[in-house]
Amino acid sequence: MTASFSNLSLAEPLARAVAEMGYESMTPIQAQAIPVVLTGKDVMGAAQTGTGKTAAFSLPLLQRLLKHENTSTSPARHPVRALVLLPTRELADQVAQQIKLYAKYTQMRSAVVFGGMDMKPQTLELKRGVEILVATPGRLLDHIEAKNAVLNQVEYVVLDEADRMLDIGFLPDLQRILSFLPKQRTTLLFSATFSPEIKRLAGSYLQDPITIEVARPNETASTVEQRFYSAQDDDKRRVVKAVLNERGIKQAFIFVNSKLGCGRLARSLEREGMVTAALHGDKTQDERLKALEAFKKGEVDLLVCTDVAARGLDIKDVPAVFNFDVPFNAEDYVHRIGRTGRAGASGLAVTLVSPSDMRLVADIEKLIKTKLQVENYPLQEERSSGYSGEGGREDRRDDHREDRRPERGFERRREEEAPRDRRSSFRPAQASRDPFFEKPYEAPSMERAAAASWEASPKTTGSRPGISANIKPKRKLAALFKSGE
Repeated sequence: MTASFSNLSLAEPLARAVAEMGYESMTPIQAQAIPVVLTGKDVMGAAQTGTGKTAAFSLPLLQRLLKHENTSTSPARHPVRALVLLPTRELADQVAQQIKLYAKYTQMRSAVVFGGMDMKPQTLELKRGVEILVATPGRLLDHIEAKNAVLNQVEYVVLDEADRMLDIGFLPDLQRILSFLPKQRTTLLFSATFSPEIKRLAGSYLQDPITIEVARPNETASTVEQRFYSAQDDDKRRVVKAVLNERGIKQAFIFVNSKLGCGRLARSLEREGMVTAALHGDKTQDERLKALEAFKKGEVDLLVCTDVAARGLDIKDVPAVFNFDVPFNAEDYVHRIGRTGRAGASGLAVTLVSPSDMRLVADIEKLIKTKLQVENYPLQEERSSGYSGEGGREDRRDDHREDRRPERGFERRREEEAPRDRRSSFRPAQASRDPFFEKPYEAPSMERAAAASWEASPKTTGSRPGISANIKPKRKLAALFKSGE
């Protein structure tokens, strides 16, 4: 039987906010994690991406922090009591927005700080006092060093996408941040994947944690249809366009492995009439947030991105994800395809595999424990039902090429099949050869060289003996000054 939010006995302000957001039934991770977090115990939660981990830790935290709720305007009455750390700016902004919605009818204050933005507005918000602080590790350390954030009253610490933070170099920053926190606290770790190494590292931060795994580790969602198509690098864009047209897909994520490739692919697709946006680490934070907002509103059809967008982004009703490049890290594959098929909806994940990517595909098979079939996509269907772009320019170009190619092929085949006596016997005449150039090289004799007409001239005749005929004598010039005698 599916658990309902009404069975949680949440405080009235929280229950009202949850009802307004349309939440009725809890996901498995929510049903198992929320009651445990409400007891104040440490938790390690592993669940597939898109199953509602944010609500699994946000709602019980708010419930337990309501005892500190007050209407005072003094910053001292609103110290940081819950700290939520995330690996990427986009994910931090998304989680902060969710927490604000849950706490809409309470007096609890929340704020988010991340890099790529001016620190002054963030500093002013922190100085006014907040109970729940959402942050990325680097920017939080900046505020700690600037004395803008004081963490000596923190009661709860949440590491969301914990494996990612510990895996991509945030471990030194996390250790520094945790050194500023009280020893007595509740620590929660949530992620879609947990490797044995990550579990050992996380174990040093938690005290007698309760492990919650609602699905087999690294398992992909059953609602996502996974397809692997063999494609050369030059054919990948054609396969993407053909799949979009065949499935009638209006929006999709397209993941690549490099920032440079991300920008190039976005510009290339834009030239072919598709509305695209690029999202990678070299973009400013304002550009990244605007690209995400446009994609959420449906103003952008294809969001071309690196793995900066592979973690935790919750955009509803995205029907497909394309792995234009097979990810170098197999765990990133699980997170990438988790951008579709969220909250029980169906989705499509297409991975384009070049011949050099087979080792990476084998790593994915080993991780998800599933045999993957790499298929050949029939690209010839693209010309008859291709993605038309703006005004059908692409189709007209393809049709024009189709009109010409068969005719040339037919003429060539007819010429090859004709009898030999009917073929043209015309052969171009060979150019005549000068016999002079057929002779072997002969070194000229001294007499013949001296008698050469092109070397004989009045200027060289009568030269001193022993001097080559090719050396011209000095020209006599009139002296400007006479030497005194």
